[in-house]
Amino acid sequence: MTEATSAGRQPRDRAFTQVDVFTAEPYRGNPVAVVLDADGLDADAMQRFAAWTKLSETTFVCAPTAPGADYRLRIFTPARELPFAGHPTLGSAHAWLTSGDASRPEDRIGDVVQECGAGLVRIRRDGGRLAFAAPPTVRSGPPDEQTLALVTTGLRIEPDQVVAARWVDNGPGWLGVLLADADAVRAVEPDVTALSGLNVGIVGLEPVGGPVRAEVRAFAVGAGVAEDPVTGSLNASLAQWLIGEGVLPPSYVAAQGSRVGRAGRVHVDADGDDVWVGGNVVTCIRGTVRL
Repeated sequence: MTEATSAGRQPRDRAFTQVDVFTAEPYRGNPVAVVLDADGLDADAMQRFAAWTKLSETTFVCAPTAPGADYRLRIFTPARELPFAGHPTLGSAHAWLTSGDASRPEDRIGDVVQECGAGLVRIRRDGGRLAFAAPPTVRSGPPDEQTLALVTTGLRIEPDQVVAARWVDNGPGWLGVLLADADAVRAVEPDVTALSGLNVGIVGLEPVGGPVRAEVRAFAVGAGVAEDPVTGSLNASLAQWLIGEGVLPPSYVAAQGSRVGRAGRVHVDADGDDVWVGGNVVTCIRGTVRL
């Protein structure tokens, strides 16, 4: 970072938190860097810092502009800004709730409204976890044959190994692929260069009766992340798709991250018209960053 931005603004110390999402055990989930009090930063400064952290997402908490919102969140991968992402939503809500802001009414805790590029997202406390209401998909339906061929090539699987495929895009651009079972998901050895420009999520079911019902992996190559450890937005849209098709039950736990040394757990609950996606969040780093 230089000591002044291209616009001539001098940097200052801002509250900073790095949290681990979808885990109760630090360093076993998916980290997100959260810059609190980010008003005054422009998109270029945010993007530079996100590229520097090299995390799948870095977020910036700003004053809200929409009526009813508690804060406005901007979400950046190392390569671009996203209108919505799940683990940054939960991680940023946790950072905001635990930031020590004495002006926040206590009765608002557990009832948070986040403003972001995808609109307003509701966040609630779910026991010891936080959960967000899955936003609607902006693109659905089956992929065309050319895209599906590109995906199977990139995943290094045969076309007949795909049980079903569907766009499940709620902002980041996800294409969901259902494989035969959880073992098939864990066995995939992708050629991520062949997936360039795509964000692909794969899912397979575990046997009924165990603590985990689905195994998920996310290849967010289009966002500059080869394999994301645990992915809230993808799990949200997969749930909307597969619960709606009767493939998954209304409440279940998904595992993600085993192939990259993580042990993420995503708790999904369909409640009326809403699908709530939740998990534990733990703080790992707290301090300041000069931006």
